[in-house]
Amino acid sequence: MISESSSFIKGVVLGGVFCMLVTLLGHIKVGHGTKAHHHEHHHIQAPNKEDVLNLSEGERMELSKNINVYCIILVKPKDLGHWAAARETWSKHCDKAEFYSSEKVKVFDSVAVNTNDMWAMMRKAYKITYERYKDEFSWFFLAYPTTFAIIENLKYFLLKKDPSQPFYIGHTVKSGDLEYVDGEGGIVLSIESLRRLSRVLEDPDKCPEQGGMIWKLAEDKQLAICLKYGGVFAENAEDSEGKDVFNTKSVGALIKEAMSTHPQQVVDGCCSDMAITFSGLAPNHMHVMMYGVYRLRPYGHSYSDALVFLPPPGSDND
Repeated sequence: MISESSSFIKGVVLGGVFCMLVTLLGHIKVGHGTKAHHHEHHHIQAPNKEDVLNLSEGERMELSKNINVYCIILVKPKDLGHWAAARETWSKHCDKAEFYSSEKVKVFDSVAVNTNDMWAMMRKAYKITYERYKDEFSWFFLAYPTTFAIIENLKYFLLKKDPSQPFYIGHTVKSGDLEYVDGEGGIVLSIESLRRLSRVLEDPDKCPEQGGMIWKLAEDKQLAICLKYGGVFAENAEDSEGKDVFNTKSVGALIKEAMSTHPQQVVDGCCSDMAITFSGLAPNHMHVMMYGVYRLRPYGHSYSDALVFLPPPGSDND
């Protein structure tokens, strides 16, 4: 269920503070990306509260039921700790989540793609996903095992977006002439983008499995190149106030930065109230985030969210 913005960010901040305490104020594993400033890219925003309130109750119910998200988590055997944490925490909130592993692992169910190369893993995962689920899901969220996602906030962000349009969404970065979504913050594709990608993946000249360059491109950059051939371009996701909602750092790292740059406005300087992802979390920090995001609630506080996203049937999510 979508939380009130204020209570959500309080919970996230508390989770971040706990994380920092556990690691002696700051030795938190962080992701590879930072917010890229002063580069041009497409921006798309989440709906504001008034947009939702103007919908009829019937429209709200229909929208909440029709937004379904399939989650792809790319893992390797060395990621077992993160794999277990993601499996036990946020991934339960996806309408369906599957782990795509570089090889078969006995301890957890996964889809083995039988390669250690991250780009080969990603393209195989997308290809399998399209073949199996093109008629079942409208939105596809890909993440690394160090990512923590609030799926309800993702569904809220996607509320009034048409999956039959070619959306490629996340935290965008510009590298030379290439604009791409940073994989550390998670990547969202609409079914139309996935359909176009599946077609380009069949063309080795446009989208080679190994690439023909002297140097090797990161998998998220390679994905952007292939999508570009399909007429799909990266879009930076922001809340209604223009703040990023896909984060390439952990909450603890962002709070620490805000304490340095905005000491009088740590919460406002840290993160969006409707943040969707945080990255670079250790396994125990994912469990702390679950506590802060989904479990910690002030007694007597009333919630008046206009929409309710029910858990998938048979889910044991929080």
